[in-house]
Amino acid sequence: MSDPDAGGDAASDEAVLDELFATIESRKADLPDGSYTASLFTHEKGENAVLEKIGEESTEAILAAKDDDREELTAESADLVYHLLVLLAMKDIDLDDLRDELRTRF
Repeated sequence: MSDPDAGGDAASDEAVLDELFATIESRKADLPDGSYTASLFTHEKGENAVLEKIGEESTEAILAAKDDDREELTAESADLVYHLLVLLAMKDIDLDDLRDELRTRF
């Protein structure tokens, strides 16, 4: 992923997903030039570009897990989570919606 604008502030361990999602929402609203995140919202293929990235990152995470490569699995999982959060923002689903759904599962 290596997007320098995906989370510029030092986030606390507990709030890192909230801060990342807030940054994604901000990029969605402001569409700053030069932002990879903003480009995902304006890409001519739109949603398909993000879905392709989710597929790509999922495959890379699976292969890293299969190879028992902890470092690579961690990096690819971060990429996957980031792109999934972008998709949720595209669909106007926020982290509270996700948390609520997860709470129903345990």
